[in-house]
Amino acid sequence: MSFPTVRNRRLRRTAALRSLVRETVLSADDFIYPIFVTHGEQIKEEIPSMPGVYHFSLDLLEEEIRDVVAAGIQSVLLFGIPEHKDAFGTSAYDANGIVQQAIRAVKKWAPELVVIADTCLCQFTDHGHCGIVHVHEATGAAEVDNDSSLDLLVQTAVSQAEAGADVIAPSNMMDGFVLAIRDGLDDAGFGDVPILSYSVKYASSYYGPFRDAAHSAPQFGDRKTYQMDPANVREALREAESDIAEGADMLMVKPALAYMDVIRLLKDRYNLPVAAYNVSAEYSMVKAAAANGWIDERAIVLETLTGMKRAGADLIITYHAKDAARWLRGDG
Repeated sequence: MSFPTVRNRRLRRTAALRSLVRETVLSADDFIYPIFVTHGEQIKEEIPSMPGVYHFSLDLLEEEIRDVVAAGIQSVLLFGIPEHKDAFGTSAYDANGIVQQAIRAVKKWAPELVVIADTCLCQFTDHGHCGIVHVHEATGAAEVDNDSSLDLLVQTAVSQAEAGADVIAPSNMMDGFVLAIRDGLDDAGFGDVPILSYSVKYASSYYGPFRDAAHSAPQFGDRKTYQMDPANVREALREAESDIAEGADMLMVKPALAYMDVIRLLKDRYNLPVAAYNVSAEYSMVKAAAANGWIDERAIVLETLTGMKRAGADLIITYHAKDAARWLRGDG
């Protein structure tokens, strides 16, 4: 059968019909909201390259958490800006570190909120890399040492779980990091704490504003030796398969917008939940265009997030979460 018998427009005729047959439904339940916490008092500083996103000191964080809960968002992802940085990122695994303090506070204010802890060293090292840096004896070149970094990452994950984190989200891209953290959590009595692994994390130019926010830009070189080449997709399968074998409970693709093919690939290939990280530059480009009146921010954001879900994302980490959640329920 063909036209004129088949008329695909019939099911698009009214808003109610379109809603009835809609294949992908975006919900506030899909969102994870990233928050940056820092030491000090009375600090709510907007990040210049990320309009509407702030650094919060703990005394002002509660209001933000209340706002997140009121928007209907069920999960936050915490990043910390420490007072002290050193070569080994010791503030990352300090029991009284900024992330650990924030976890305890958030679980007190909103026990039902799922608190995810980013588990990495880059914000806490003075060199800005995600592991321990060694100088190669023969060449004199500085390089990130994979295996010696794992122990510090385990200590960080365990300290975050002890503080009350519901989920550990390691983002360092060291080989074997999921297995090391899973064993460390299990040995410490946190066998029920799941791991949301940054399984497929590309060495992307879309991270620029985040590095401004987290004060985590590398002081030398780049992260291309441990984050993935943006040109590769089969490598993404190897990374995901390694993490699954090592005990990951959820997989992540980061960034999202330029890698929707990778999101779909993981969704089709594996049975674990897939998260997409709608990263800082993806957010900031929309904000800049909207500020200039070039786009309809609400329409663009909801279309973009729907596209990520349609591509296969079960969870979406996005700085748009509060706005998007309110738009979805008809506010504003």
